[in-house]
Amino acid sequence: MESSPINRLPTDSLHQIFSSLPLRQIIICRSVCKFFNHLLTSQPFTEIISARAPLNLLALRPPHHHRHRHAANPQPCINVYDPDEDRWLRFNLDFLPFRSPQPVASSNGLIYLWGDSVNSVDSSKSLVACNPLTRQFKVLPQLGSAWSRHGTVLVDSVNRVMVLTELAALYYSGAVVANQWLKFSSNLPSKPRSPVLMSTSVFALCDVGSPWRSQWKLFSCRLTSLAVTHTNWTCLEKHEWGDIFDIIKRPRLLRGEGESKLLMIGGLKSTFSLNPACSTILILRLCLESLEWEEAGRMPLEMYRGFQESSKFKVFGGGDRVYFSAKRMGKLAMWDCWEGWRWVDGVSGYGDGLCRGFVFEAKLTLMQ
Repeated sequence: MESSPINRLPTDSLHQIFSSLPLRQIIICRSVCKFFNHLLTSQPFTEIISARAPLNLLALRPPHHHRHRHAANPQPCINVYDPDEDRWLRFNLDFLPFRSPQPVASSNGLIYLWGDSVNSVDSSKSLVACNPLTRQFKVLPQLGSAWSRHGTVLVDSVNRVMVLTELAALYYSGAVVANQWLKFSSNLPSKPRSPVLMSTSVFALCDVGSPWRSQWKLFSCRLTSLAVTHTNWTCLEKHEWGDIFDIIKRPRLLRGEGESKLLMIGGLKSTFSLNPACSTILILRLCLESLEWEEAGRMPLEMYRGFQESSKFKVFGGGDRVYFSAKRMGKLAMWDCWEGWRWVDGVSGYGDGLCRGFVFEAKLTLMQ
């Protein structure tokens, strides 16, 4: 590569040439040789393309047997699916000085993960924000290990972070002046299911029913109320909603398109009996401005048969794509709000076929 004529071109000219490529091609070019990798990961080039639209990818969490290993993973990585190219990618996480990193959330080009310090002798974990494309990372203020075991990590579009449990929550705004976690009581009626942080508010489902019959309600809390001692959660409900929560079995929430749409996904009950069977999987969309529900999607019956035979399935993703995995399935089902339903093959490394993930908006941006 030293004798190549491309080495004689000025760096500014090379930056101009490569900046005209799509982001996918830039990522591929970085793996051609050390010269290209250094050129395309430099700060000047990253600043040139920082405003480029991100790649909307799906990142899978590591399997449970990897999560509980105490030995360091010799080559930690994260498996990512590109739905536009229908291909799987792998991003190395070997630049992180942590054992067994556990990715849990993502926003604005950053992946958030729990990691064990290499030099730590106890089981304490750190919450870390990193960009696997630029190989940069930042360790957030230290937390107790109980938060990593029981808390759900939520991140919004401006990288405000919340770790939420049934009894308490931690909030981190990322501000330089207040570089610390704010702790407050959750005051929720039950353990929050599939909480979502978006549009300056937190949304969560809570079961307010009896031990023998579930009754789900949608709760919300504005971020501006975090400064008060007792956080005020509001139960969102309208008479016009009718039995919207009664027709869905084991509902989950996901972020919808933009900052004004919320998705609720679950099995469509065939009857109102105590433990009814489901006829398919239903995706409902709530407009947060008008508080009106609409049906966004319904899994085709021939696709649902595979989930009907499984005792457990997972829902993840968000935006305009939702993914489903089930035990012994060996592949994912994907709903695209524009193109409908299809299968995603190539899932590997999950013994029982049950995997979870989150949306990863990959961007070549430098961390502050």
